[in-house]
Amino acid sequence: MPQTRVTDKKGKSAKWQRRRRGIVDASAKVFAERGYHATSTTELCGANGIGKGALDYYIGSKEELLAAVHARVMDEVMLGADRVDLAGGTPWERLAMLGEELLDVIFRFPDHVWVFLHDFPALTGKNAEMFQQRRRACEQRVEAVFRHGVESGDFRPLDTRLAVAAWLGMHNYTYLSLRAGG
Repeated sequence: MPQTRVTDKKGKSAKWQRRRRGIVDASAKVFAERGYHATSTTELCGANGIGKGALDYYIGSKEELLAAVHARVMDEVMLGADRVDLAGGTPWERLAMLGEELLDVIFRFPDHVWVFLHDFPALTGKNAEMFQQRRRACEQRVEAVFRHGVESGDFRPLDTRLAVAAWLGMHNYTYLSLRAGG
């Protein structure tokens, strides 16, 4: 009987997807240590134990790898936001749950988050556009909780965009405490 491969919607096997995730994860560590611009493709290949052809097969360009690190962070953050939406609750409870979800991502993926917060300006074209769209979608999820809180009277009237920026900043910069000397 022929063996069947489990594939995703892009036609790549689960094994291929796992290997790609492993490359993204190992590369996030290198980018976090050295910085995106200071990291060569040769160093990325060495950290992953692969050649340039394999890097191209699983990822594509160095910038595509950076975009994949960013996507990994946003995928995790948005999954957390989905869980909060399903859980429901008061605006206070939802805001607390969103914070817990965000901190969970920061603690599970500290290298990815470091790269996400420091190296996003290196993204260009469609990669930069996708990053901005996904970042804004995340902000809108938090903003909706603040708006609902104001409308329900749970929160005092406030500038929701400013509140979101402050809330995200307070949470996002906890990543600094995970680094030596942080």
